[in-house]
Amino acid sequence: MSVATEAAHIRDLFDTIEELEAVASSLSVDDERRHRLDGVVAKTLRQAPPVRPVVAGELLDLTEKTVKAWAREGVLAIHSQEPRMLLDTVRLHEVLHLVSDLRRAGKTRGLIDEVHRRLSDQSLLDRQDLANSLDEMRSGRGRVVRPV
Repeated sequence: MSVATEAAHIRDLFDTIEELEAVASSLSVDDERRHRLDGVVAKTLRQAPPVRPVVAGELLDLTEKTVKAWAREGVLAIHSQEPRMLLDTVRLHEVLHLVSDLRRAGKTRGLIDEVHRRLSDQSLLDRQDLANSLDEMRSGRGRVVRPV
C-alpha cells in the first residue's frame, strides 16, 4: 500500500475518532453514554494497525527521520522494531492532538520537548494516587508533610 493511501486510511480513522470524541465531550462527565463512547474510541484505536514512520510523518507533517528520532526518545511509542519499525496508533493519535494544538498556538520549534513535557504532565494527572491527594488537599483533609 502506498504512503498516501495508508495515510488517507489513518487520517479517515482519526477523523472518525475525532467525531466520537466531540460527541462524548458534549455529554456530562457522569453520563454513562460518555463513558461508553470513550470506551469505543479506546477500543477502536487499540485495534488499529500500527503505523509506519513515513506515514506518521505525513500525518504529523514531520520528516520520517524526525518521527524515528521522536520514537527513540519515547515521544512516539514503538509497536515493533523488526522487521521494520512500526508505531503505536494510540500514542500517535495522542501526539497528533498535541502537535496540532501547539501549531495552532503558533509553536513550530522545539516541538519534541513541548510534546514530551505535556505527555509527562498527563501521565502524572492520570495517576489515581495524585488525584486522591489533590481531592484531599482541596477538601482540607490533607496533612502537611515536610522533609526532614
